[in-house]
Amino acid sequence: MNLLVSIKRFYGSSVGKKLLVALSGAALLLFLLGHLVGNLLIYMGREVLNSYAEFLHHSLHGAGVWFARLGLLGAFVVHIVATIHLVQQNKAAREQRYQFESTAKASKASRTMIISGVIILSFVIFHLLHFTILPNDLVDSTTSDHLRPDVYGMVVQGFSNIFLSLFYIVSIAFLSFHLSHGFASVFQTLGLRSKKSTDLIQWAGWGYAGFIFFGNISIPIAILLGFVK
Repeated sequence: MNLLVSIKRFYGSSVGKKLLVALSGAALLLFLLGHLVGNLLIYMGREVLNSYAEFLHHSLHGAGVWFARLGLLGAFVVHIVATIHLVQQNKAAREQRYQFESTAKASKASRTMIISGVIILSFVIFHLLHFTILPNDLVDSTTSDHLRPDVYGMVVQGFSNIFLSLFYIVSIAFLSFHLSHGFASVFQTLGLRSKKSTDLIQWAGWGYAGFIFFGNISIPIAILLGFVK
């Protein structure tokens, strides 16, 4: 009972929410980096990418990928819910102090966050359904000992649709915009940013967001232009 009260008190404070947003954000930052590095294996050919996908799906006897998915889903839900509650709490506090001006500014920021947040959430759901959850009928027959899903072929087939590719590129743009701001916020909330390191962390955030953006969009562009077939 005391534990539940402590958890409720911790989450009820702005510090608790900020810490949860920062920790879940850090987990998502690491995932996005690892996910992109894995995706870029498509440039090394069908054998390399399909072998990588097969390794992921058979790690811990098939349970590893589900642990990763559940962990990612948990971090994503915590990040969204804690952020929404934090924005609402800060907005209520500002409205009490600056009745008119801050309300207008907060409303504009909230509208921007909601629009981009809906786009990113829609993208994540669609991306999981398209490339992860729904069955893949394509089979890689290049292996001599067994058949395995042709992830390489699935990606090429999916991004050959220009509308799907455009939706993916726009979604990655919104995601990268969030990353460019969230990267520095994680360091600040965790107390890892000082006056001397502020500029360095800000540039690192922009560099990280740029790498995530250009790395991810390079794949559908390369497929549409025929560089990856």
